[in-house]
Amino acid sequence: MPSETHAMLATLARVAALRRTCLFSGRGGGRGLWTGRPQSDMNNIKPLEGVKILDLTRILAGPFATMNLGDLGAEVIKVERPGVGDDTRTWGPPFVGTESTYYLSVNRNKKSIAVNIKDPKGVKIIKELAAVCDVFVENYVPGKLSAMGLGYEDIDKIAPHIIYCSITDGEPVRPGVAMTDLATGLYAYGAIMAGLIQKYKTGKGLFIDCNLLSSQVACLSHIAANYLIVRKEAKRWGTAHGSIVPYQAFKTKDGYIVVGAGNNQQFATVCKILDLPELIDDSKYKTNHLRVQNRKELIKILSERFEEELTSKWLHLFEGSGVPYGPINNMKNVFAEPQVLHNSLIMEMEHPTVGKISVPGPAVRYSKFKMSEARPPPLLGQHTMHILKEVLRYDDGAIGELLSAGVVAQHETH
Repeated sequence: MPSETHAMLATLARVAALRRTCLFSGRGGGRGLWTGRPQSDMNNIKPLEGVKILDLTRILAGPFATMNLGDLGAEVIKVERPGVGDDTRTWGPPFVGTESTYYLSVNRNKKSIAVNIKDPKGVKIIKELAAVCDVFVENYVPGKLSAMGLGYEDIDKIAPHIIYCSITDGEPVRPGVAMTDLATGLYAYGAIMAGLIQKYKTGKGLFIDCNLLSSQVACLSHIAANYLIVRKEAKRWGTAHGSIVPYQAFKTKDGYIVVGAGNNQQFATVCKILDLPELIDDSKYKTNHLRVQNRKELIKILSERFEEELTSKWLHLFEGSGVPYGPINNMKNVFAEPQVLHNSLIMEMEHPTVGKISVPGPAVRYSKFKMSEARPPPLLGQHTMHILKEVLRYDDGAIGELLSAGVVAQHETH
């Protein structure tokens, strides 16, 4: 082993040991998930307080995963390219000031360090950070980080405790929200949580492979089962359901309403609300199987009736009926919805350059603690000096040399 490599590994081992003395230990000599804080302070402890996430992701799936971890109290250190940063910083319009709303939507509760990982000194910084972090998340093209010396095998040598999650990302699709990216982010988020529990039990890290293809196939659910079990290929149903009728969007006088009747009782209720009681005992529609067989004729009858009244009237008539229903909302209506407001799904925060911004809040709430207080998505390199000084204990001289050489960059606020 070359002497410089040996010296670097020794340095990283010392850094990791220093962090372990400052943090916490779990069973089996591994680094665990509990800080041993006094019982009196346990009422609002976040489950991931004290956990450090080294985040080398960009675009959507990875940042969405790490944002969810940050909401649970983890310290997320986002690594970005100096001068450029996460690709989505430029994805607009819309922008607010110089910040893209796309970037702002999935990067709250993070710190940003701008590091050139094409420079060996930048690679050294990433390895040092990995040694003091619990989780390493990346979504580079497969093999890219390994070529730089930052693959799982490389990190495992200097940080055997690390949970290394690799997400094979892709470009978001044009129609609507890129649900496959978001689903992959959620799978990664859950897998990292499982990895942290595994590390607490065994004292050892592991590699997690998440990719968009697997997420997409896994989420095919009953559509996939239809094929695997009875070789039934899926068809395009628009807003409708292949196995349940009626279960779709219907045009009203001024918009649309979605209604689903999953059983005979619900179908009878729909018929009564629509003032079409004769359909209840019609031999063509008495069971769901028959309703699916006679879909075209039944949907024509229901559609004509729905178009006769305003959406608001239908919503009033269906309220309390026990039938699944709802309007198709635009964004304005979504965020005026009382239940959306009650569930705190609008998260406000003060951004350092553009002032107050709002983004969608966390989907899950917990009885014993509140989510982390929302901190705005970081400016590119906003926390570079802080991370080098406070996390890695670099002195001012070493930081100055890295800044001068362009290995790292610090955002200057004006």
